[in-house]
Amino acid sequence: MKEKESSRLGEVFKFLISGGICAVVEFVLLVALRDGLGMDTLLAQFFAFLVSVAVNYLFAVLWIWPSARENNGVMKAGFLITSLMGLVIKELFMWIFRMILGEEQVLFTVMGKSFSMYMLNFCITTVIVMFWNFFTKRAVLHSEWLKKLTKKA
Repeated sequence: MKEKESSRLGEVFKFLISGGICAVVEFVLLVALRDGLGMDTLLAQFFAFLVSVAVNYLFAVLWIWPSARENNGVMKAGFLITSLMGLVIKELFMWIFRMILGEEQVLFTVMGKSFSMYMLNFCITTVIVMFWNFFTKRAVLHSEWLKKLTKKA
């Protein structure tokens, strides 16, 4: 039992590190697309999320759950579906927070760089999607019925 708990704790630790890296990638792209190119926040978030998902997939199959590499397209499809659902959750909450909290208000300025409400909205939605991602991706990649299905496919 302790080995299983240690393994799960290791997964959580790796997931948090990779998720943190992916969140930084997503945040930098969001700011670059929104503030640099003048793109709408929700559209910029959409593209930034897609890039982040690709990076997250590499972390998931190469580092967090390497056994997932052995599985065929069914597992990959599960990863893709949970990621697309994460995108819907992210866009929905970004829109809700934009409606409730706004997105243009400057929260604070550091060394000439203003941090606006949309950045706080991003942080809140990132935490929500992080929980979604961990539990759904772990369930997909460790699913016994999917493993059986992949052996038949």
